[in-house]
Amino acid sequence: FESYGKQIEILKERVKDMLMTPTSDVVDKVSLIDLLCRLGVSYHFQSDIEEHLQRIFCAQPNLPDTSDYDLYTVALVFRVFRQHGYKMPEMYSKKFMENDGKFKEALTGDPKGMLSLYEASYLGMHGEDILDEALAFTLAHLESLASRSIPLLKKQIMNALQWPYHRCTPRIAARQNISLYEEDESRNETLLQFAKIDFNRVQLLHQHELSQLTRWYKDLNVGTLFPYTRHRIVETHVWASEMYFEPQYSYGRIVITKVIAILSLLDDTYDVYGTIEELDRFTDAIIRWDSSALDELPEYMKFLYGIFLNQFDELERELTKEGRSYSINYARETVRFNLLFMEAKWFSKDYVPSLDEYMHNGLLSSGHLAMTAACFIGIGEIAGIKEYEWLLHRPKILRASEAIARLMNDRVSHTAEQERGDVISFVECYMKQNGVSEKDVNKEINKRVAECWKDTNEECMKPTPVSMNLVMPILNFSRVTDLIYRYVDGFSAPEKGLNAHIVSLFGDAIPI
Repeated sequence: FESYGKQIEILKERVKDMLMTPTSDVVDKVSLIDLLCRLGVSYHFQSDIEEHLQRIFCAQPNLPDTSDYDLYTVALVFRVFRQHGYKMPEMYSKKFMENDGKFKEALTGDPKGMLSLYEASYLGMHGEDILDEALAFTLAHLESLASRSIPLLKKQIMNALQWPYHRCTPRIAARQNISLYEEDESRNETLLQFAKIDFNRVQLLHQHELSQLTRWYKDLNVGTLFPYTRHRIVETHVWASEMYFEPQYSYGRIVITKVIAILSLLDDTYDVYGTIEELDRFTDAIIRWDSSALDELPEYMKFLYGIFLNQFDELERELTKEGRSYSINYARETVRFNLLFMEAKWFSKDYVPSLDEYMHNGLLSSGHLAMTAACFIGIGEIAGIKEYEWLLHRPKILRASEAIARLMNDRVSHTAEQERGDVISFVECYMKQNGVSEKDVNKEINKRVAECWKDTNEECMKPTPVSMNLVMPILNFSRVTDLIYRYVDGFSAPEKGLNAHIVSLFGDAIPI
């Protein structure tokens, strides 16, 4: 770790010189910024990047439309500025569009430009029909274009079709893009070496965190006390390390992982094990938040309640020392297990709620509010009382993240959950209320998820009501959801795909 650190300090200065070198072509600067982001090292130069983009945007707010750029460049500039919160106007150019608003078929002869347009289309907001059209247009052609492209471009296209960059988690995107950049004949060796060493150094830190967490989890004796639960401490650390991966947030990742692990344990208790009478008493105990409630709980729930209280008490002691005891008070307000109890009661009575009932309860019971509050604890003093109040009022970006998680989780897990006696899902509610097939439900879920991403994109535009350092983890939360639930329930069955990512994130270092 120390050896990597010394190498990084040397290489960082060389890369910073590249970033700060004046250039007459602003596109070169934007391209370098994009590359730093894709390789996972932009956090080293956050203020410098912001300064460059601010200056360019103020001088040329309509940059893509005011210059004679090709499709690749126009889409690149648009995407980079949007991803950094600058509301670059929606792309429109007669060079690319027919009179009827469709994209020109001749563009299909430019696979690199089509890939750039495809990536840009994921930054769309409500009412931006051109970007909706761009996504449909590129999706219709990219796979066939890949088969006719050079090997590197083919890999880039196929990778983007599986994981669009804007929806990919930061560390997985970095790992993938480092491998792709290594194959680029025009690569900068200094930058490549910097990205590799930095990835490995951060990976060592994440491994160290995981070793602490696995010991903590083992010491709880959860496997013996609660055999009905999913034991997913490693998978849980994926959530934390992708919400924010930077070294300065190590404490925060440990807090998030512990909180998610405990919430998962409680979730399984509500969903598949506890009786209604037991859950009623347990919910009351959570509301009271008092160790005296232990006497009223069955034996296994006493251990569960004790784990829950002890973790928050430990956090309170640590935060009080830092003068941030308000953080734990807000975190307590976000724990709402009465909502899980509602779902358990529905299931016990064979009651299928209306969609509105289900979604109102389901978004809150997703646990996103509590997990984000835990994330704020690790960010430090910039998460003050004003910021926690903002979070507690569930801003649009949080509601969108909750909906993405609820819908995508339900789509891939509802069959298995019904078989194991779990609660009702969006799929059953929608089918009953609308009299449609599961295929129709999946279309509706895709539509709703796409709308939630547009909400998310709008909420990331400047000026944001709180620091972008607080907004980005919520965006990354949605990205982790996409990683875990896009194709299968990767949390319950990590062997179906998530394990390969776990190895790349926590196991195998990048050869240097």
